Amino acid sequence: MRDPLQGRNVVVLGFARQGKALARWLPSIGARVVVSDMRSAEQLKLNPAEYPGVEFVLGGHPITLLEGCDLLCISGGVPLELEIVQMARRYQVPLSNDAQLFLERCTAPVIGITGSAGKTTTTTLVGEMFKQAGYRTWVGGNIGDVLLNVLPIISRQDRVVMELSSFQLEIMSISPAVSTVLNITPNHLDRHGTMETYAAAKARILAFQGERDVAVLGRDDEGSRSLESAAPGSVAWFSLYEMVPDGAFLIGERMAVSGVSSPDGEPKIVCDRSDLQVRGEHNVSNALAACATAGAGGVPVEAMAAAIRDFRGVAHRLQIVRVRDGVTYINDSIATAPERVTAALRSFDEPLVLLLGGRDKKLPWEQMLLLALGKCRHLIAFGEFGDGIVAAVKQVCGSDEPITRVAGLDEAVQQAAKIAQAGDVVLLSPGCTSYDAYADFAARGEHFRTLVEAL
Repeated sequence: MRDPLQGRNVVVLGFARQGKALARWLPSIGARVVVSDMRSAEQLKLNPAEYPGVEFVLGGHPITLLEGCDLLCISGGVPLELEIVQMARRYQVPLSNDAQLFLERCTAPVIGITGSAGKTTTTTLVGEMFKQAGYRTWVGGNIGDVLLNVLPIISRQDRVVMELSSFQLEIMSISPAVSTVLNITPNHLDRHGTMETYAAAKARILAFQGERDVAVLGRDDEGSRSLESAAPGSVAWFSLYEMVPDGAFLIGERMAVSGVSSPDGEPKIVCDRSDLQVRGEHNVSNALAACATAGAGGVPVEAMAAAIRDFRGVAHRLQIVRVRDGVTYINDSIATAPERVTAALRSFDEPLVLLLGGRDKKLPWEQMLLLALGKCRHLIAFGEFGDGIVAAVKQVCGSDEPITRVAGLDEAVQQAAKIAQAGDVVLLSPGCTSYDAYADFAARGEHFRTLVEAL
């Protein structure tokens, strides 16, 4: 079947993970492709021969790219404030991205998941639940594989579980049939500017659903809960504290489901809370969200339980790296916002040495630091925003005594090893993005692992 983009002129802005996938996929359907990136070929380590038929315009985004352009595809890290994007909107050049193009073409049922925290853990666990239920399951989107790479081999009988970021959602005009919003709390304000703009981007995951579709919302989170009236179809819930009529919740120390997942009207027990092997109340909430989401997609309780019992977490999320001289080193590099650090801190009763730092996202730090100062033996600040963290600590407690400022993560690990005592936890939970020194949080987490193993 002829693809609507066959023979069309498509411009791709940004040549990172999503841009590279588009540069490979678009020519395969017969589109004429130009890729534009602010960096040079040397900076990109580009070999044009790997992308036959693709034209590259590097070092900027000239407005002339819009001449004859039928579609402008925007990679996740490209700001919409760019002049070329604004001009495209003015002249009604359609905008798209890898997630939109995938959803428009995928024949299998798609489950979409977004939220300020917990997306990757929940997405991964939902994928495991569908696999336990016997479906060939594809997990990707904002994590793992760009799903366009596997689109040709996905069948109608498969299931797709897709993590979606606010960067992707803010220009999308299509919604998955089952769409989950875990929570909406301050994040990415360096990109979106205001909470209102950020929340509106998250809410778009529901905006194009139909009456037969399902929105899965967090009952305990004000931002997610407020979207109930915006859901065109039915709503399922998940909650740590309330019994919900359709969704997942706790009965004492057991996880349970109701509604679609329990057709006889009686709640069904999935498993014990203790069956979940990853730390933290936030991960119990993630598991309940996964149950509600998978249940909305038709997964039986037995498959939910099996997936939860087998689940060992996701890399860079409260991941134990090493125990050395009685000190446990834990990698929580995914914690790129103070709220996520708060969730990590609440997962431990042990004394902590906390490593904070990276690039600031213009988010509030006071509440997290109040908790950290009560739970931590010492704080270590590193990276671009290190001075800002020291200043924030001084503002909260009137002194910078409980915090040490170092240059980079390597010095932070060495300093932590000197301070920590047997029985302590050294926790990398930075509260900032990694972009001052690393390509992404995963690269930062891997460097932390290497540094700890070398102690």
